Amino acid sequence: MQAPEKNPEQHLPLTPAVFHILLALFDGEKHGYAIMREVEEATDGRMKLGPGTLYGAIKRLLKAALITEIDERPDPALDDSRRRYYGLTDFGRRVLAAEAERLDYLLEIARQKKLLGAANERLGEAS
Repeated sequence: MQAPEKNPEQHLPLTPAVFHILLALFDGEKHGYAIMREVEEATDGRMKLGPGTLYGAIKRLLKAALITEIDERPDPALDDSRRRYYGLTDFGRRVLAAEAERLDYLLEIARQKKLLGAANERLGEAS
């Protein structure tokens, strides 16, 4: 008997921190510090994950089977053996895609209401 299919939408909405962690892992495995750096760079410094936030989220993501700890490691001479590497599971990719689609839908509603242009105009007027 096959295990029942998991529904990605049961995990939505994702917190911003979790969304950015999964997004950082989308293009390959990374260790914690690399995840923190990528999130900060990708958001132009608007989001900075502290170690407590990052590793608390990683613990929950591992438990939910959205990510996995990677056993294979880079050359030990080039890497710190204490580092833990993480990667997205197939289910984690599906949850990330479902959240991206949910956010895209919300942004489309905001565009239809001309919210984004109005917000940018108000910001320009305040300058």
